[in-house]
Amino acid sequence: MPMTSIRSLALLCVFSVSFTASADDRPNVILFIADDVSWNDFGCYGNDAARTPNIDSLASGGMRFTDFYLTASSCSPSRCSIITGRYPHNNGEASELHRPLPEYLVKFPKLLKEAGYYTALSGKNHMPQNGVDDSEVWSTKTGGKTKNMSGGEADWVELTENRPKDQPFFFWFAAYDAHRNWDADVQWKPDLYGSKHDPTDVVVPPYLADTPDTRQDLASYYNEITRFDWFIGQVRDELQRQGALDNTLLMVMADNGRPFPRAKTRVHDSGMKSAFVSHWPNGITQPGSSCDSLVSAIDICPTVLDLAGVEIPEQVQGVSFDQLFANPDDDLRKYAFSEHNWHDYEAHGRSVRREDGWLYIRNARPQYAWQGPADSVRSPSHQDLRKKRDAGELSKAQADVFLAPRPEEEFYRPEDATQTDNLVDRFRQGDGDSAAEGILTELREAMDAWQYATGDTIPKNYSQDYYDRETGGRKQPTGKVPYGRGDIYGDPAGAEREATRINKAGPK
Repeated sequence: MPMTSIRSLALLCVFSVSFTASADDRPNVILFIADDVSWNDFGCYGNDAARTPNIDSLASGGMRFTDFYLTASSCSPSRCSIITGRYPHNNGEASELHRPLPEYLVKFPKLLKEAGYYTALSGKNHMPQNGVDDSEVWSTKTGGKTKNMSGGEADWVELTENRPKDQPFFFWFAAYDAHRNWDADVQWKPDLYGSKHDPTDVVVPPYLADTPDTRQDLASYYNEITRFDWFIGQVRDELQRQGALDNTLLMVMADNGRPFPRAKTRVHDSGMKSAFVSHWPNGITQPGSSCDSLVSAIDICPTVLDLAGVEIPEQVQGVSFDQLFANPDDDLRKYAFSEHNWHDYEAHGRSVRREDGWLYIRNARPQYAWQGPADSVRSPSHQDLRKKRDAGELSKAQADVFLAPRPEEEFYRPEDATQTDNLVDRFRQGDGDSAAEGILTELREAMDAWQYATGDTIPKNYSQDYYDRETGGRKQPTGKVPYGRGDIYGDPAGAEREATRINKAGPK
């Protein structure tokens, strides 16, 4: 019997013994999604400066995933991928920022709603879809903001408190924290969140300049993370008060990396790796454990549907990881694939990670730098790097922000934490390592197989730059489309092979 079936049978037995048998005994689920937060900016992932006591507490009583990857380091493509269980290019136009899903793809909360779940979205939506009324997906949908609290979490506790008590529930709680521009600084409540972060205490990543302005930029970013964390604690406490915490699966993650140079929109770990903390007393058998299995964000959809007893539709390319809650040492995937398409700037990047940490990257637009999105380019942190660049003072990691042309291929060892020692360059120079070259061949073949199976293509008509790559200033479009992006839009990746109609997942 497959491991997933065994796990599902075990859960069914637990529910039938512990509760009165009914559909309402199915687990509740809350997915907390931070906006633009890197995997190593929570305390439980090693950052001693960013205060996340509530998330850390959930990890200590639940499970911390150490090898969880997004399919896109870009806001709406990442969220659309999570909610459909599909790779971004298989979502068509939605593989690019702000563009809509096709009407024939299903957002998985709709299936939960049809199966009797109360579904609510609060905070950032950012998942447009052609021809579909969101009332089909969500029982309740709110912006999560008030006049003096724009982080997206304002009504999370209220929704939790006032939910129908005779239905299982699924909540998509999506913060605007920590997206630029920083509003937590001016809305800060020290009686709730404590003191603001001290710029002298922040952890400056090796890609950034260690300057006062960059440190303040990071401190303001940390403030938003702490506000996000505080509201998660409030929701947990409300569930505890209701006696509903034990049967509620809480999952905490982010949609992409921090909005700083060499993070958001990157296919490297600094952009694609996400924290993923789960807490579920009734389902996690080893509280305080870590799971090192490779997991992809497209695996969330089938996992939640599996736990809810809802049939997983054919469109889903992810795999359920529900067995990991009982057996964190199990293996789930050998490969995890990620991609980057248009987000402010023309792009086509692909990456595949092996379960032991090797990373292979393919870039179809090597003539351009991967400088990050426009809001990052406009940031004090990026401008500080520009000053160092102009003075000839950049380190290798910092210089990578401006590198153009870039390599068409990159390949990194697991122990290369900054992912700056590209082994492809070494191999071309005759610095051979037969074992590593064998892995490179394997990952090239895995990438080829994945792109072919899923219908990925390199568009001839690319979506064009909407912002200046040096300053982040807006260019003037010549036409009109949603969000004012003019006629810059081209064809999404996979369009010529109708990738939105392809359900094959490729290697796993």
